[in-house]
Amino acid sequence: MLETFPNPRPGRPYLVESVTDEFTCVCPRTGQPDFATLAIRYVPGERCVELKSLKLWLQGFRNEGHFHEDVVNRILDTLVEHLDPVWMEVEGAFARRGGIETTVTAAHGRRPQGV
Repeated sequence: MLETFPNPRPGRPYLVESVTDEFTCVCPRTGQPDFATLAIRYVPGERCVELKSLKLWLQGFRNEGHFHEDVVNRILDTLVEHLDPVWMEVEGAFARRGGIETTVTAAHGRRPQGV
């Protein structure tokens, strides 16, 4: 369960970036594990995400089958639903498989200038 807390500086646009190189999910076709560096960037609205709950929630994808494009968009959709950010971007840089590296980026809203 994702936990949030009130934005401590709601009158100031600022960028929050959380990165993990421990994201894993499973390929829905082969059942093989996929590994990625996941970057979540956002300009908070009224809420921020609590990091321990974010880590535990992301670990829940470990045994689920998702295409790269789907999992990045699911993460974005869920975080937007919980946080209602001014702007958010989720980037998944997936490790090489079969000689191909894949990076998927999905965004919500408009990033304010200067942030």
